[in-house]
Amino acid sequence: MAKITKEQEARQQNVAEAVSKTEQFFKDNGKYIYGCVLAVLVIALCVLAYNRFILQPKKQQATDQMAQAERWFDAGEYELALNGDDNFPGLEEIISEYGAKAGEAVYLYAGVAKLQTGAFEDALTYLKKYNGKDPVMLGRAQACIGDCYVELDNLDEAINWYQKAAKTTDNALAAAYLLKAGIAAESTGNKEKALSFYQEIKDQWGNAPEAMEIDKYITRIQIAE
Repeated sequence: MAKITKEQEARQQNVAEAVSKTEQFFKDNGKYIYGCVLAVLVIALCVLAYNRFILQPKKQQATDQMAQAERWFDAGEYELALNGDDNFPGLEEIISEYGAKAGEAVYLYAGVAKLQTGAFEDALTYLKKYNGKDPVMLGRAQACIGDCYVELDNLDEAINWYQKAAKTTDNALAAAYLLKAGIAAESTGNKEKALSFYQEIKDQWGNAPEAMEIDKYITRIQIAE
């Protein structure tokens, strides 16, 4: 049998002491530890139960109720989309009851509908709550915010939002937002800024429909100068 060295003996003693301390710790704190573990399990089960029996059914209810509101919206029936009728709730009631459980798009629909009905402040409230991940939809929301500010005669703020929309979208739709920004800038008398927007359309989005007539906007400013 191999002889145990003093170093090995000391190591074994240290291990034994550590095990002993661990055992003593569990003896002294066992009830507390088991209580914590049980509490964690209970919380986890409550979260699972909430998701399965409350949150998911609510999301499904909200989605089901959104269907008719979307049909009205697509048909241009914006008042019905917002307020509903005797059989189906409108977007405002759905938002009040379910919030974002109906999906982030509910804020975009409500915001655009409010914009179309002339309730520009309300439209801003809804549109600024929209936080969708799709860049095209988010860009549209930002451009609609710009439209609201135009209607509210806050052109500088409108320009900022049109610029955001163009950057967010980053495709041919950006040309439409840049054109709006340019027209708003011209209205404020900032022709240099307007020209920069028009030139960006010509240089970066030459295939966009807005680029077909962008030269007339550029020429108009150059002649005025």
